[in-house]
Amino acid sequence: MTMVDAVRDGARYDGVDGEALAGALGLSRVVVFDEVGSTLDVAHALAAQGAAAGTLVLADAQSAGRGRQGRSWASEPGRGIWLTLVERPADARALEVLSLRLGLRAAPALDAFCDQRVQLKWPNDLYVAGGKLAGILVEARWHADRLDWIAVGFGLNVQVPDGVVGAAALRPGTARVDVLRTLVPALRAAARQEGPLRDDELAAFAARDLARGRRCTEPVKGTVRGLDATGALLVDTATGTESVRAGSLVFAEDA
Repeated sequence: MTMVDAVRDGARYDGVDGEALAGALGLSRVVVFDEVGSTLDVAHALAAQGAAAGTLVLADAQSAGRGRQGRSWASEPGRGIWLTLVERPADARALEVLSLRLGLRAAPALDAFCDQRVQLKWPNDLYVAGGKLAGILVEARWHADRLDWIAVGFGLNVQVPDGVVGAAALRPGTARVDVLRTLVPALRAAARQEGPLRDDELAAFAARDLARGRRCTEPVKGTVRGLDATGALLVDTATGTESVRAGSLVFAEDA
């Protein structure tokens, strides 16, 4: 039996079934699991079978949630929102800045559920009060040289996970379905955007940038200056400003 065959029609998310969630969120389909290995894997399987843009996979828990560069993500039952959204964007060139755009749209959507303003950390993390609140992972699938679909993975701590140092969460008592009503439209709007980052997007990122002006040791050693329109991290080093397109950002005080 495949993971798609194993979808339980009776599974509910905080008491709401997939059909009702799809209607409330304006989506083509919502698939709900009590627990799954990774919502990303399910989303790819559904997309390969022709799932439409706007298909959402939700799980109360993940046994093998993942982040960038093969890292694991704590996905305990009831303590977070673990979702993957299938989209079929028209502009493949926008992929290089998509994680940043998703964060830019998600941060103001989540402000309403936090006691402090949500900040952004290049390339794909959201922070609040100095702790990591959420992470984004975008995976693309191609047919020859044509972009077929993307799977937007979003992991969000509703409560602080047990034993995880440096994690943050939403305001106590926040209802997950209320968050989805605000978050999912924001993610979909980001996925529809085309081209490089606009000036207004760069300004919005700068206003929430956790790293701007801070010393870093990775991906290069220097002081973070900001971003450019291609989504590259700009770091002022001893030999000039470097533009970095890949890697992880590590602050000097955390090295």
